[in-house]
Parts: sequence; C-alpha cells; structure tokens
Amino acid sequence: MITLVRHGEAAAGWGEHPDPGLSDAGYAQAQAVASSLSAAPVSLILTSPMLRCRETAHPLEKALGQSAVVTPEISEIPTPANLEQDRVDWLKGLMAGNWSDTPALIHDWRQALLAKIVTLPDNTVVFTHFVAINAIVSGLEGTDAAVVFRPTYCSQTVLERADTKLQVARRGAEATTRVL
Repeated sequence: MITLVRHGEAAAGWGEHPDPGLSDAGYAQAQAVASSLSAAPVSLILTSPMLRCRETAHPLEKALGQSAVVTPEISEIPTPANLEQDRVDWLKGLMAGNWSDTPALIHDWRQALLAKIVTLPDNTVVFTHFVAINAIVSGLEGTDAAVVFRPTYCSQTVLERADTKLQVARRGAEATTRVL
C-alpha cells in the first residue's frame, strides 16, 4: 500500500507566494493526518521539496522517529519558463484540459512522477500536491483528464498492487469547495 497525502492548507495561495509554509489550520491538519497514519506500518516517508509538504510530513516524522526523504519527482507541477500569462490563470487552463494537450515540460514531469510512484515499496507515505495526485490517479486509471477528483487538504489516496500493477484502491476525501 502506498498512501498519497495532499499537503495541509498553505499560508498563502498560488499567486501570493512561490513556496508558502502551512497556515495554522494546515498545522492542525498535519497533526491529524500524522495521528491517522502513525498506527499503520510505514517503512518510508517521501515529501515534495516544497515547504508546505515538508511541514505536513513533519508530525508523522516525529511520531515515527523517521526522516522523510525529499524527492524532487513528487514536487509541484513546473511552471514553463517565460510564461506570458498569470501563473494561476495558466494552471486553471491546464487543469480544465487533458494531459495530452500539455507542453513537453509538463508531459515529462508527469512521466517522471508516474515512473517514481510505481517503483515505491509498499508501506510508503508520499506528501505531495493536488496536481501531482491528479496526475498519478489519472495515469493509473488510464484517463487523460487533468483533474479526476479534488483532494482536500491532508486527504489520503491509497494505492495498492494487484499482482505487479499499481492501482487506485481509494481516492482521498474531496474538497467541498473548488480548489482551482
């Protein structure tokens, strides 16, 4: 079993700060997810390099006495260089479409993300992002839609192996309000 955890609520939005930490609510969400996950066997913790993911992983690291491995492949979707429009508007447009319509930079990011996820051992917890979780779930479910569900903060999406193939066993809790 591999558990994908969306980071807790960030202290700032996409257009406000390039790498925000957690808000007070985000810290509480991180504590709650650590309580939930610390009862299960966890052999490996991975986190995106982004501060909000590292801070979300910290309570689980502390509870289990393990250090998370910072893993660039599970980071946030990259923003194209020389983007001529607002980053938030660009992302909204991308997420309203399909993966097959994305530029090479995004295709390569998604392929590296999927390649990393399928090689992870069981009992791994991965702290990552809304877009990354959607990229993984859509890839494993064989759909081209960029957004297949809207994981809320600290939701837990569970992946399991059937024979040697990784599949989505359970999607995490969804946000009641629109994220993007």
